[in-house]
Parts: sequence; C-alpha cells; structure tokens
Amino acid sequence: MKIIVPATSANLGPGFDSIGLAVTKYLKITVIEPSENWEVLHDLIDIPTDETNLLIQISLKVNEKLKPHRIKMVSDIPLARGLGSSSSVIVAGIELANQLGAMSLSSEEKLRLATLFEGHPDNVAPAIFGNLVVASANDYFSGHTVSSFPPCRLLAFIPNYELKTSDSRNSLPETFKYSQAVAASAIANVAVSALMKGDLVTAGKAMSSDLFHEPYRQKLVPEFEKIKEVAKHYSAYTTYLSGAGPTIMTILDDKNAKRMKQAVDDLGLNGEAVILDVDTKGLQVI
Repeated sequence: MKIIVPATSANLGPGFDSIGLAVTKYLKITVIEPSENWEVLHDLIDIPTDETNLLIQISLKVNEKLKPHRIKMVSDIPLARGLGSSSSVIVAGIELANQLGAMSLSSEEKLRLATLFEGHPDNVAPAIFGNLVVASANDYFSGHTVSSFPPCRLLAFIPNYELKTSDSRNSLPETFKYSQAVAASAIANVAVSALMKGDLVTAGKAMSSDLFHEPYRQKLVPEFEKIKEVAKHYSAYTTYLSGAGPTIMTILDDKNAKRMKQAVDDLGLNGEAVILDVDTKGLQVI
C-alpha cells in the first residue's frame, strides 16, 4: 500500500490561516510489511526512524491499537520552508491509521483530526482534498469549500535556509485596530471571490495587498522584494509568501514561467527556483 500526500502553499496573501493550495511536490509512504517494532526507512536528515517519527506518533494518536510495520518514507517537500512538510506527514499519519486500523474515516473526519493536530486548516485541508481550499476551524465557525484553481503555473523560490513557523508568527502583532481588521478582511473577501470566479488579475491584486501578515514577515525573507520586482517583468499575477515562509510563490501564466525562472536563477540568490503546478488529486491511497 502507498499513501501519497501533496505539498501545500498556505495563506495566499490575505487568506491568513484559512486558504491553502495543493502543489506538485509529494510525500510518499509505502507500507512494506508487519514487523516487531515500528521502522521508518528514509534518507532524510535528523528525522527519527522509530516510533518517535511524527508519522507514527500521529497514527498512534488516531488509533493506539495499531500493530507495528516497516514503512518507507520518500519526500521531496523541503522541511521548514512554508510548503506544508509537517502537514503532509500529519495527513499521511492519519491515513496510515485509517488504513491499517480499517477505520473508514470520512474526508471530513480526517480534516477535523488533521486540524486538531496541526492547529490550522490551511495546510492540511488542501493536502487532503487537493486544489484550492478555503477553511475555517475555530470556536466561531468550522467549515470548508473546495474549488478548482484557475489555469496557471507556480514559480516557487525555495531559500536554502529554514524559517520556523514559531519564529515567523512572533513577527506578527498581537492586536489589530478595528479599522485595520475591517480593511484586511475586505481585501481577503475580494481575493476569495475573485479566485472562485477564476479572475486571477483581481485575485492577484488583492493577494498582493495583504494586511494580515506579509507586511510583517517580509523582513524575514530578504529575497522577497527582489523576486517580486522580477515578477513584474513577466506579467505575474502576484507574488506572496507561502505559508509562514521563507518560500516565495509567484503565480503566472505558462508562457512566462520558464522565462521568469531563468531570470530568478540569474540573480544568484541563496536558494532554488522550481516550477510547480496545482495538485488536483490531494490525498491518494494506492
């Protein structure tokens, strides 16, 4: 059995903690055979290979009666880069428990558990459903919608340094003035409406006008302004920080994606530019 989970790009500008997009990098988990103890085979650095691996910890939280197996883990999702690496493991862990424990969990139940473990739905929801997901999970309202994303390409600049979510969150203000909160919410509303209509021009403008988090986090990612300036020369719809950063995501059309990638490569920045697509399948079990 193989479990495949896509990477995710969360926030999408003003969609702070609520909007996420599945993208074409993947975590792949292969269940090899039962064993005496849990064993996770991988070539990742500083990641446990026993039951202390996050994958197994999540699975046992979902179903403590699971019997140990030997498992192979392969991932091209970079760690601590704002592409949902931990969220993909959480989703995979829930599905591993679902399959090995024959639990028959619904997609909604998987989302509830994943949000409980992760803290926010914006990364885990698209990892489960694929495409674009707008979700809320708090004391005021819980729910989600899934929508296809307008035709485009994504250019991700992935820095060679990590940016922990906790450090990124510490850069945010503790409170907002009421008027600023209303303005930020209005921008987010326009972004969501435009995305649902497939209007990337309007959506891009709204995403670039975020007031919730990007103005505070941009200083943590020195490459952001340089890439944003390059993107203007290739008619990009928007450039935004993916998740908590430091990955910088640009949305543009297919004809300009390779040209912009070359331009970013020519800057000689400390990282790698990668062309991605929107994943439309989400969580898969083969």
